Amino acid sequence: MRIAVTGSIATDHLMAFPGKFTEQLVADQLEHVSLSFLVDQLDIRRGGVAANIAFGLGSLGISPTLVGAVGADFDDYRSWLQRHGVDTKSVHVSETRHTARFLCTTDEAQNQIASFYAGAMTEARDIELLPVAERLGGLDLVVIAPNDPDAMVRHTEECRQRGYPFVADPSQQLARMDGAAIRSLVDGAAYLFTNEYETALLLQSTGWSHDEVLGRVDTWVMTHGSEGVRIEVKGQDPVQVSAVPVKAEAEPTGVGDAFRAGFLWGLNARLSLERSAQVGCTLATIVLETIGTQEYTLDRAGFSDRVARTYGEVAAAEIEPKLRV
Repeated sequence: MRIAVTGSIATDHLMAFPGKFTEQLVADQLEHVSLSFLVDQLDIRRGGVAANIAFGLGSLGISPTLVGAVGADFDDYRSWLQRHGVDTKSVHVSETRHTARFLCTTDEAQNQIASFYAGAMTEARDIELLPVAERLGGLDLVVIAPNDPDAMVRHTEECRQRGYPFVADPSQQLARMDGAAIRSLVDGAAYLFTNEYETALLLQSTGWSHDEVLGRVDTWVMTHGSEGVRIEVKGQDPVQVSAVPVKAEAEPTGVGDAFRAGFLWGLNARLSLERSAQVGCTLATIVLETIGTQEYTLDRAGFSDRVARTYGEVAAAEIEPKLRV
């Protein structure tokens, strides 16, 4: 499967606050918030939603094509991704802007406060998918992950025009884009990804009912954190997949990206929706147990063991032969 993953490519600055944000908020002063959190830890890691998904796919043994915009400071990051199986030949390099930055502080209750500097990502709107398809000999699936909003709209429209199947993953950009733009991102998607909060926000922003959304996409994948995943296809019984038990939570950034990588790998391996979600949940848990979105390593035996312990030997027997990690 020729998969192009479009979206953000960034450097993550991850900080840990040894307390709870909620304890610092004064109910009658929320209109005048001025807070500074003294953090105990700073980790600078490679990130960005598209890069995280592409890294996960590469780690599982397939070579996705990363499509996005970066600054001239991307050389080391490019080498890292290439070493992990990611095709970076379709990444645009800005002449004037730095690679995007994600700054995130997580408290002891795993709540997060974050800021995102777009930088070179704003130039992603100038990227056309046709040259990518011509270089690869076609595109079997295009992931439209969080990115410059205009880029997301452009990529989605081009997918519809040229007949490229696409994944709608609006995620964080749901809070920024208006209803018309969000409707344009979702309509006609082969797969739609949302978490529980994003599901509610999507329905509110588009004005569509749950059934109306389901009628406009082929498959709707809804992640629910520790409660697992629900997958819906119109006219079929929902598929419910439990989460993989966590040994010790380290940092939640990138967990959703890892799930998407695992799920898409499963589709590429021609696994069922249920098995694909089980792979996604397993990879998501591994990332949750790791500080940094791309700092994990995988091995076939260990991955299969996690699958077997959670989903049973039959699931592991179907997944393990297809793994190349």
